[in-house]
Amino acid sequence: MSVQNQITPSMDQAAVTSIRTLSMDAVQTANSGHPGTPVALAPVTYAIWNRFLRYDPKQPLWPNRDRYVLSCGHASMLLYSMIHLSGIHHVNHAGEVLAEPSLPLDQIKKFRQLDSRTPGHPEFRHTSGVETTTGPLGNGAGNSVGMAIAGKWLAARYNKPGFDIFDYRVYTQVSDGCLMEGVASEAASLAGHLKLDNLVWVYDNNRITIEGDTELAFSEDVGKRFEAYGWHVLHVSDANCLDAITKALEEAGTTKGKPTFVVLDSKIAWGVPGKENHHSAHGEPLGWAAIEGAKSNYGVEPKGQFAVPSEAYEAFRLGMATNGAQESAKWAETFAAYSKSNPELAKEIVQMGAHQLPENWDAGLAPFPWGEVDDPKNPGKKKLAAVASRDAGGKVLNALAKNIPWLIGGSADLAPSTKTRLTFEGAGDFEAKSYGGRNFHFGIREHAMGAIINGMALCNLLPYGSGFLIFSDYGRGALRLGALMEIPVLYVFTHDSIGVGEDGPTHQPIEQLASLRAIPGMIVLRPADANEVSEAYRASLLHNHSPSCIILTRQELTTIDRSVYAPASGLHKGAYVLAEAPGGNPDVILIGTGSEVDLCLSAQKILDSKGVKARVVSMPSWELFEAYCDKNPGYCESVLPRAVKARVAVEMGSTFGWERYVGLEGAILGMRSFGASAPFKDLLKKFGFTVEHLVDLATAQAAGK
Repeated sequence: MSVQNQITPSMDQAAVTSIRTLSMDAVQTANSGHPGTPVALAPVTYAIWNRFLRYDPKQPLWPNRDRYVLSCGHASMLLYSMIHLSGIHHVNHAGEVLAEPSLPLDQIKKFRQLDSRTPGHPEFRHTSGVETTTGPLGNGAGNSVGMAIAGKWLAARYNKPGFDIFDYRVYTQVSDGCLMEGVASEAASLAGHLKLDNLVWVYDNNRITIEGDTELAFSEDVGKRFEAYGWHVLHVSDANCLDAITKALEEAGTTKGKPTFVVLDSKIAWGVPGKENHHSAHGEPLGWAAIEGAKSNYGVEPKGQFAVPSEAYEAFRLGMATNGAQESAKWAETFAAYSKSNPELAKEIVQMGAHQLPENWDAGLAPFPWGEVDDPKNPGKKKLAAVASRDAGGKVLNALAKNIPWLIGGSADLAPSTKTRLTFEGAGDFEAKSYGGRNFHFGIREHAMGAIINGMALCNLLPYGSGFLIFSDYGRGALRLGALMEIPVLYVFTHDSIGVGEDGPTHQPIEQLASLRAIPGMIVLRPADANEVSEAYRASLLHNHSPSCIILTRQELTTIDRSVYAPASGLHKGAYVLAEAPGGNPDVILIGTGSEVDLCLSAQKILDSKGVKARVVSMPSWELFEAYCDKNPGYCESVLPRAVKARVAVEMGSTFGWERYVGLEGAILGMRSFGASAPFKDLLKKFGFTVEHLVDLATAQAAGK
């Protein structure tokens, strides 16, 4: 994209200098932050934003805008300075674009202060102009790959002859720290494999980390590594040379069939006397004396603070703002014509942007049968209906994806086991030769998978990723950031307990359920049977400001007879009375999740024969239960009455946290150790998940022992 001819070299210099001085002043005023990287990267960031980024500051939600990701989020003042100087408008929590700026100068002055829009690391939703939450190094890089993937998929589905509705590019700045983290390497490997030529990473090669020179722990040739990944690698030896930077970015824009990796040689805190490439400039304020010396070097008033000359604002007005307004207006005109010739596709784009589901999105989700059914292994004989919840999940996912075209995803090389492959006609695979497929192959890259689907969700898709529950640990950083951003990503985790049997304790999840429940904003659902699986998927898609984890079994689960027991729709309340005690006044309450609910139902029958009245509560989601009780204060009492202190919680996972539902006097039948390698039935006996043991626990509870 060409820059307006009216922008003079003095305007360029004023803008670059303002980025630096705003960053230094804000960090020093806060007495906290990282000033060195914003100072060093001011020229390249200015070039990206004002010479290449197609972005309309007055329309920050324009669907075809180019994306900018600051993966090295510790340099947040670099991004905040850009948002301020370019005049990006504020978007409120209702998604309305307001006339006020996102970051007026008063917000820059409140850097890292309580309730400001300039937190220590950039936060999506919190600050308009921030495309993703970054800080934990490497995750932003992974997000950018997801954004680029989304761009390719959107173009493949929606672009038509004469209508290039989606052709945005993604510009990402990464640091040495990002490239040392495994998540960035995983994501870069996949990006090269997929030939994402709409993706550019600019590597700040300053050779400094918190502890000192990178030679302490990092001596590889990064450029050669990225060449091996299949990237187009460019080198810029002077991070202050706008012409060289511009030439490299122009080449990146014309490169086809490969993402571009620009190695930018820089010195941290460039131009700050005594601080250039000194590790102390990376993670702490520079000091007013050094700042005044730097300002003298830059030719501006040394004592002036938060001073921005009119030339700096004018540079962005003539460049990014003017070009962005033209591009967004042109797109709006094109989309209006597109809507007339492709009304259904245009409607989908609008629904995605509004985070709406299509009409009849859950049509075709028929109830799973219960009771006696034909036994396929014994012709002519009957058996109780049973299906592994992972198998039920595969059927539900396929039914929903048929109705929701932008529900797409895949697994970390485990789709045959997690049953998450979309098998209906036309689903296809997302590949370098075919970007329209809806099945993604993330490879054995759990952390990158999470970061990538976060990036896809940030581009309004509904992505899912799947794997074994035990391996959720590998992607925890991305799981946490998705919850922090409040984005609707879906995880499908199978092989949910010691039920994986012979695979042994390395593959048997114990503490994972508790750890996922500990993430604020994460919805964890562990359905008890096939029909609860259907409701779990419904619930996850209806909560469009939260990530969800659906936890499923490998082993078969008896499909609960809903003509006898409560309907599976109770899942939406998080917990519900599945089987009431005879007479409705229980002696003991059995609380189960997932596969253990059937164990509770079996125990209830034996307890009844012994004269012990038991209520069975299915509790597939702590989070939904707490939320429903907050809005309906009497509901918790109706499910778990305070007067009934005799309670047993049953879950084949860590007992951690269950005290909140059973109390200090209640019992918890759970795992207090790692598992073991043995057939599943032997493990149930070893760890006490038998009807006999549960009956004994419940009887003791009812007797007050």
